[in-house]
Amino acid sequence: MIVLAFLGMESRLDQKPVVAVVYVAAMFMAVMDTTIVNVALPALGRDLHARAGSVGLVSITYLVSLAVFIPASGWLGDRIGGRRALLGAVGVFTIASALCGVSSSLGELVAFRVLQGVGGAVMTPVGLAMLFRVYPPAERVRISSVLALVTALAPAFGPILGGVFTTYLSWRLVFFVNVPIGAVTFVFGGVALADHIPAHPGRLDVTGLLLSGLGLGSVMYGISEGPSQGWSAVPVLATVGAGVVLLGLMVAVELRVANPLVDLRLLGNRMFACATSLYGLGSVAYLGALFLAALFFQDALGLSAVKSGLTVFPSAIGVMAGGQIVTRALYWRLGPRRIVAAGLLIIVAALVAMAQVDARTSLWPVRLIMFGLGLGVAFVFIPSQAVSMATVTKAQTGRASSIFNAGKQLGGAIGVALLSTVLAAVGPTQENAGHMNVHLTAYHDAFLAGAAAAALAITVALAIHDADASTTMTRRRNPRTAKHQAEEPAVATKARLK
Repeated sequence: MIVLAFLGMESRLDQKPVVAVVYVAAMFMAVMDTTIVNVALPALGRDLHARAGSVGLVSITYLVSLAVFIPASGWLGDRIGGRRALLGAVGVFTIASALCGVSSSLGELVAFRVLQGVGGAVMTPVGLAMLFRVYPPAERVRISSVLALVTALAPAFGPILGGVFTTYLSWRLVFFVNVPIGAVTFVFGGVALADHIPAHPGRLDVTGLLLSGLGLGSVMYGISEGPSQGWSAVPVLATVGAGVVLLGLMVAVELRVANPLVDLRLLGNRMFACATSLYGLGSVAYLGALFLAALFFQDALGLSAVKSGLTVFPSAIGVMAGGQIVTRALYWRLGPRRIVAAGLLIIVAALVAMAQVDARTSLWPVRLIMFGLGLGVAFVFIPSQAVSMATVTKAQTGRASSIFNAGKQLGGAIGVALLSTVLAAVGPTQENAGHMNVHLTAYHDAFLAGAAAAALAITVALAIHDADASTTMTRRRNPRTAKHQAEEPAVATKARLK
C-alpha cells in the first residue's frame, strides 16, 4: 500500500514546485562545486603528495568535462526524457562526489572529477529545460529570481564552506557535502517528478558531439591554464588554437545538418542570442570578480579564508534584495532592456569602487560594495534568464538550454582567466613588486578589467526589444489563471492578440 502511494504521488503533486526544487538543488551543487574546491587545493595537494603545479588539474578537469558534455545534454534529455536524464545526472554527480572524497591519489581524484563533470554537464541544461516547460512565460521572472539567487549564493557560499572545512576539519568534506544534498534530491525527484514524454530528436549527431565537445573542452583547458602557464606557452596556444579550429568546423557542419546536436540557428533568434550573451558576459564580470575578490582579501588585505568568504557573502544578500525589487516592482513596469542596462551600470560602478580599496579601507564599505555588486547581478541575471526562452518553442527548449548553459560556463571561465591574466601581467611589470601599493595596483587593474567587460555588455542589453519579451511581462493575477494559460496556450495567445 505504501509503495502504491509513493508511485502515485507524482500524479498528485504540482510539477512546478517539484521541478523547481530538484533543479535548484542540482544547480546549487554544480555551481558551488566550482568555487568550494579552490580553497582546498593546497591542503589536498599536501595530503595526496602531489606537485604544486599539478593540483590545478582538480579544478581544470571538472571545467573541461562540463564543456565536453554540455552539448549532448539537450539531445539526451529529449531522447530518454527529462526525468530520467536529470535524475541520472544527479546520481552520477553524487556518486562521483563521494568517490572524490575517498580518493587516495591525485590521479584517482582527477578521474572522479571528470565523472563529476559529466553529471554536472547534464544536470543544469536538462533541469532548466524542464523548468521552462512547466512554467509559462508569465511566471518565469519569479522563478528566475530564485535561480539568480542560487547562481549568486552558491559561488559566494563555496569559499566560506571550503575555508571552514579545510581549516578546521578536512578537505574531503568539500566533496562529501554534495552527498546528502544529492541523495535527498535523487530520492525526492524519483518519488515526485512526473515522467516526461521523450521527444524525437533523431539519431545522435556524433560529428557534432565530437567537434563541439572537443572544441569547447580544448578552449576551456587553454583558458584555464593560460594565466598560470602564460598565454605564449605552447600547450596553451596549441589547445586554444585547436579548440577554435574545431569549433569553426562545428559551425560549418552543424549549419548543414537537418537535426544538429548544437542548433546554431537558434542564435538567429535575437532575444535568445541577447540573453545568452548577457548571461555569459555577466558571468565574466561577476564570477571573475568573486574569484579575484577572494584572492584580494587574503593576499593583499591579509584576511583569513573564512573572513574573506564572509566579506564576499554580502553579494548574495544583494542578489536576494535585487530579486525582490525586480520581480515585485520593476520588471512589469520597465521591461528587461532598461533593467539589464541599469544592472550592468551598477556592476561597473561596484568594480570601479573595488579598484579604490586598499589596506586602509574599512571592511564595512567593502561589504557594501559587494552588496551593490550582487544587486547589479540580480538586475542582469533575472531578466536575462526569464527572457532567454521567451521566443523559443517547447520543442527547441532542450537544445537552447544546452547553448545557454555552455555560454554561462564559458563566460565564468573567461572571467577567471581574464582577471587572473591582468593580475599576473601587471604585477611583475612593476618595480619594487614586493611593495604593497604595487601589489594593489595589479588587483585594481584586474577589477577595472571586469568593469570593462560589464560595460561592453551594455551594448548587448540595448539590443533587446521589450516587445519580444511581452509574454514574460504579463503579471500573474492568481494561480488558477496561470494554470489556465499554461493548459490552453492557444486561448491565451488569442486573448493577447485582441
